[in-house]
Amino acid sequence: MPKTEVILTHNIVGLGGESDQVRVAAGYARNYLFPQRLAVPLTQSNKRQIEALRQRRAEREAHEFNTMTELSKGVSKLTCVIKVKAGEDGKMFGSVTAGMIADELKHQFDIALDKRKIHLEHPLRAIGEYEIELHLHAEVKGALKVRIESLTPAPAPAPDAAADAKAEKPRTEKRGHVKRDAESDKPEKVEAAGDKKPHSAKTEKPAKAAKAPKAEKKEQAG
Repeated sequence: MPKTEVILTHNIVGLGGESDQVRVAAGYARNYLFPQRLAVPLTQSNKRQIEALRQRRAEREAHEFNTMTELSKGVSKLTCVIKVKAGEDGKMFGSVTAGMIADELKHQFDIALDKRKIHLEHPLRAIGEYEIELHLHAEVKGALKVRIESLTPAPAPAPDAAADAKAEKPRTEKRGHVKRDAESDKPEKVEAAGDKKPHSAKTEKPAKAAKAPKAEKKEQAG
């Protein structure tokens, strides 16, 4: 298959960025790259565009770096919840893939993220929480919390016999606060020890009237 050299005018994932000179299949260049204006043939006149393309590439990469840095900070505070079907034992039916996580990010937080930036060594196959690594940029990585929940309600826990027995045990009446008269069956308030009135001091007898002087007695006799 014949090859041809072209100058890329736009970033093409897996092929190169603006101003890169690459060799591609002639048919690919003729049928796709040139009609879409993603590349131009490598000629002396087109080489003059390389400097301008390099400047545009630097601006694009700086913008992408800043955008992905902000995105990394934002997603680190989020928890993406994915609900799946699972059996009573908690086993999932199927698995969670990078594509599913990307779809939920768009649905829950309106974040459009290429699933290829979500780094999963293997699909997630168990209920629980995970921290997923994100490759957002060549120089920017991030982390996203993913919680997988079951759509199947968990079975109700078995009643605790010991707890039931404790709940049914009658409460004992506290003593010392109220006692009942055996005859009238009416409650009688018991005074607390601290409420007893102190014994009143003995009242002193009034002193006897002083005897009148003897002189006065004689006058009374006369």
